[in-house]
Amino acid sequence: MKQPTQRGFCAAGTAALLLAVLGMPVMPAAAQDRKVRGTTQPGRAEAHKEERQDAATHLDKAAQAVKAMRKDAQVDKLLQQAKGVFIIPQYGRAALGVGAQGGAGVLVAHHGGKWSAPGFYNFGGVSMGLQAGVEAGSIAMLLMTDKALNMFNNNGNKFALTADAGLTIVDYSARATGTAGQGDVVLWSNAKGVLADLNVGVTDINFDEKETRVYYGKPVSAQDIVSGKATSTKAKELADALSS
Repeated sequence: MKQPTQRGFCAAGTAALLLAVLGMPVMPAAAQDRKVRGTTQPGRAEAHKEERQDAATHLDKAAQAVKAMRKDAQVDKLLQQAKGVFIIPQYGRAALGVGAQGGAGVLVAHHGGKWSAPGFYNFGGVSMGLQAGVEAGSIAMLLMTDKALNMFNNNGNKFALTADAGLTIVDYSARATGTAGQGDVVLWSNAKGVLADLNVGVTDINFDEKETRVYYGKPVSAQDIVSGKATSTKAKELADALSS
């Protein structure tokens, strides 16, 4: 074992002697380390609190979007046939044009008539081809095929729900309801206005590992969400909206 040098002893001894002369207690190194590490806890706790609040907000608004979707009998039928649904609970006017950046979405997968617990995702861009004057609202992308759902089975690499990614995307509001289920993805929105064309999609989608982990209180992977392995009873309103 390597022995401390004489210089190290002198420095430590001098520091202890000085504290003693000043009448201050000498704190062991381990205790000092605990004190330093303890000062970071409030910051982490605050960050976790914010993540939990974000998750709760996203789930609440996602539930409201699902309730709005199910008012249309045809969309309700498509939802029950879907392999999953990616819900963008809210977006503002800034996100209505091509190339708008930033947003959050919630994914739930559908297996054997049961819906999975939620997973949280971020995305970088929305390309909707929206006409001028359209008001903000919610977007839902019904994932009608395994191919579309499996795009979300990814922890690290960003992906896109676009035609360029090899997906057929159908705009429900612009197509006859009889053909809406023929795409890999059926896009629905309750925004007041009409989508100008079929150049629709969401790009740079990324699994939000941090928000998902804070929501579940433990690490949960994208694969856990897509497969239905992850479980939670906290998203009751969204679960009820999907299953009622």
